[in-house]
Amino acid sequence: MKHLWAPWRIKYILMEKPQGCIFCEKPKENKDKENYILYRGKTAFIILNAFPYNSGHLMIAPYRHVPSLEHLNDEELLEISKLITLSLKFIRRAMNPDGFNIGVNIGRAAGAGIEEHVHVHVVPRWVGDTNFMPVLADTKVIPEALDATYDKLKRALEEVLTERKGEANKT
Repeated sequence: MKHLWAPWRIKYILMEKPQGCIFCEKPKENKDKENYILYRGKTAFIILNAFPYNSGHLMIAPYRHVPSLEHLNDEELLEISKLITLSLKFIRRAMNPDGFNIGVNIGRAAGAGIEEHVHVHVVPRWVGDTNFMPVLADTKVIPEALDATYDKLKRALEEVLTERKGEANKT
């Protein structure tokens, strides 16, 4: 038998599992780095997925607790759309992916893990990132620790936001 070591997973295994909605509770805690919150907007925020499909997998969620997109108002929909675009820019800068999967799972039948609070997944993809491990070993290899991914993405986000401010000041 071969062993795949993932020592960072012990933190998840031993932690007390949250009872409430993570998309409602995490922003209230004001522990952004610990909770992997990358950005706070007026109506929505960006949070790194603690159980990612790939390195850099993040989610964009409204602060309001609603189950589906049709419950969001125009301001929330617009900000979520802008945060998706912002995410693409800073992920490209930090990680140089070959592509992205962007999606919303609405309802358990669609694969929603947290079906009561709508959120958008942004998953960077690289050519060859799906290999034999998931097929043969039912194992997905994430090559970077979440803390390192958070720091890398946060730096790139700050750079993009600084550039936007500079461009806005020129006009």
